[in-house]
Amino acid sequence: MPPPSPSRPRLAAAISALVLGGVGIGTTEFVTMGLLPEIAEGIGVTIPTAGHTISAYALGVVIGAPTIAVLGSKLPRRGLLIALMAVFAVANAASGLSGSYLPLMLARFAAGIPHGAFFGVASIVAFDMAQQGRGGRAVGHIMLGIPIANVAGVPLATWLGQLAGWRWAYFLVAAIGVLTTVLVHLAVPHQPRDTTASVRHEVAAFREKQVWLTLLVGAVGFGGVFAMYSYISPILRNQTDLPPDAVPVYLFIYGIGGVLGTMIAGRLVDMSVLRTLFGATIASGLALALFAWAADWAVPAGVVLLAISVAVSAFVLALQLRLMEVAGRARTLGAAGNHAALNLANALGAWLGGVVLTAGWGWRAPSLVGAGLAVGGLVLLLLSLRVHRLRGTLD
Repeated sequence: MPPPSPSRPRLAAAISALVLGGVGIGTTEFVTMGLLPEIAEGIGVTIPTAGHTISAYALGVVIGAPTIAVLGSKLPRRGLLIALMAVFAVANAASGLSGSYLPLMLARFAAGIPHGAFFGVASIVAFDMAQQGRGGRAVGHIMLGIPIANVAGVPLATWLGQLAGWRWAYFLVAAIGVLTTVLVHLAVPHQPRDTTASVRHEVAAFREKQVWLTLLVGAVGFGGVFAMYSYISPILRNQTDLPPDAVPVYLFIYGIGGVLGTMIAGRLVDMSVLRTLFGATIASGLALALFAWAADWAVPAGVVLLAISVAVSAFVLALQLRLMEVAGRARTLGAAGNHAALNLANALGAWLGGVVLTAGWGWRAPSLVGAGLAVGGLVLLLLSLRVHRLRGTLD
């Protein structure tokens, strides 16, 4: 049984501490993309090779999220959150201290390990702290961490990295991690460990076909945005012909779209999670295809980038709720599994975007690859919908 709901001020303080952790995670995940040319120059590699650090972070999430979700399901949740943020802070400090390609790859992998587990455990903590009937809204607040990071954290860290050197972006994130560790300890109420949780229950979720289909929808469909967004800085500089100091502005626009998309999706999923997921997948694919040409001009590039962000943010929230539904008793695994799938998409998209750039197909190619991945996600989603129709459970 969850503990009694804390008072409103205590709940607000606890949610704020958890959201701050999400902001730090979102900042470190996306700031690499905004500073990719600076990072490549700093460690002496090409831009596509520097893009491997994005994939390394994503693989850390993919491995860390399910592993920690399963092995940590019975641990006291506040203590687990503190430990995850401590590891996150150390790994980001190590990223800033890295002097060459291999140490940076290892540090980025380590920084990704707490990502999915933190969001998964924080979502459960927020749900359990909230008053009855308001758990979904509390989870929505936790999910705002990444959109807020794209509005404020990523542009600020990108600007700092351009001004003082790319390493300082990671040092800033490490500081956010330390602050979150302290605030979680002070603000989040102690929650006894879940005695009903077990490794067997968590692992059993993998026997459910809909869990695998939903994970694949995220891994493939969301890979589309990362094929393009992983290289957003060089695309804006080379295709749109913008100066480097304009990049943070476009990252801010992307962040605004994330906040709007999450707010809009919060209403849509109350009507239908699956239909919201379906519409967001189609919208993101169309917007990515359009961006391949819209990026030739500054204003259309900004408008379409905003549309992409709205669509993919709606996709993320719908996918989170979908996984929590189909995972059954494996709440921790379901909540964390979303972020594992999305970061597998991160690795896949960044890699495929780098492949077409290395092949010399030009700066439009990553966006077109992204549109293709969105189509792949749509096909998988149609398979999932077919299973629902056969079971008579289409919402």
